[in-house]
Amino acid sequence: MAPATGTSVAARLDRLPITRKHLLATGVIGLGLFFDAYENFLASTIAAVLKEDFALKGDVLKWVLASAFIGQFIGALFMGRLADRIGRRKAFMVNLALYSAFSLAGAFTPNAAWLVITRFFAGIGIGGEYALGDSYLSDILPKNKRGQFISWAYTISFLGVPTVGFLARWLVPMTPFGIDGWRWLFVFGAIGSIVVWAVRTGLPESPRWLEAQGRHDEADAITREFEDAARAEGHTLAEPDASLTPVASRQVSMASLFKAPYTKRTIMLWLLSALEVFGYYGFGTVAPLVLVAKGYSVTSSLLFVALSYLGYPLGSLLAVPIVERIERKYLVMATATLMAIFGLWFGFASSTAQIIAAGFLYSCASNLFSNAYHVYLADSYPTAIRGTAAGAAYSLSKLVTAFLPFILLPVLEDHGSTPVFVIVAVAMGLLVVTVGVLGHRSTGRSADAV
Repeated sequence: MAPATGTSVAARLDRLPITRKHLLATGVIGLGLFFDAYENFLASTIAAVLKEDFALKGDVLKWVLASAFIGQFIGALFMGRLADRIGRRKAFMVNLALYSAFSLAGAFTPNAAWLVITRFFAGIGIGGEYALGDSYLSDILPKNKRGQFISWAYTISFLGVPTVGFLARWLVPMTPFGIDGWRWLFVFGAIGSIVVWAVRTGLPESPRWLEAQGRHDEADAITREFEDAARAEGHTLAEPDASLTPVASRQVSMASLFKAPYTKRTIMLWLLSALEVFGYYGFGTVAPLVLVAKGYSVTSSLLFVALSYLGYPLGSLLAVPIVERIERKYLVMATATLMAIFGLWFGFASSTAQIIAAGFLYSCASNLFSNAYHVYLADSYPTAIRGTAAGAAYSLSKLVTAFLPFILLPVLEDHGSTPVFVIVAVAMGLLVVTVGVLGHRSTGRSADAV
């Protein structure tokens, strides 16, 4: 039964200050997202190495790069839906366990075919991580701090990108214990995610989700834990917003995304998710190969890419002080424009200094964009449908990412690097127009009231 007060869990959570419980949850989710970022950039970072070791030709390299994202398409679609049905916490356990097992199996791959298979199943596991992480943090964080602390989680996560870059630069030329250095990259990913899986067992279930399922007593108990933690830390709690009433218990379907009042925002967010891939993952997919095509050695290209990747956590960190001050819609549009500009510079760059500078600024802009995009998406739907909605949008982005190698690599091989980044710039321009025309405002509003 519902609490006697009739005050919704959403209203009680939104009036809270940030407590140590919020900080712990943000850090734990950030660590899981760390391995999502690590996984997403792993194969593309060592693409040139895999091409040499397995003598990859023609479409085989494209399938190696695409396989994990095809898996992530299925994972994002399935795990987001699963999170709305069985809970955020249980879905977290499933996706990380699957990723850990197949990432470890990928370390011992004997050939390209086995690598494609293991990358595919690892992708299914990691595919739901963004949707689950965004949904969980949007569920538990207060409305005026939601964007800021989701940005902190992503700042932790984006450390995974330079980590894989520098690990690749260090390990690829080596054979520790007689094992190829690139194989150790898969081992590190598997071991790290197992540790995160163990830590996540201590997270509480989302009280908003519990309330949406009609499990009011459990939702109330967890919410009281957050409230008691705030009082124990010396905070005085404001009165909850009486306009937010308890969420009705109901099952939601994928068709709900295309019914009022969500039709326009679903169309906008699906187009946004498809187009952002060209800018965000397009750079990571082709950057090492672009540098090799420009005449740099594999080792030098790995170093340049690793230095460029330092912009990922820095760009995410830049989002922390501004994501609650600038309307998410306009922040998405502005940063997408910067990605188009810096991408064109990277494509035209001829000197080492320009390549590193353009790559670094591009990765900064792309992760400021990424934070705004993730918060914007999670902001856009109520609790009962949030996992399904976020998972569907992310699944579309993963599907488009899977086809990127088949779009961008032939252009790179036949026409060089500049046309590749012209395509990226055009996609970013279409993204800006889409969000400008169809986008809605979400900054500073309750996640269940947008």
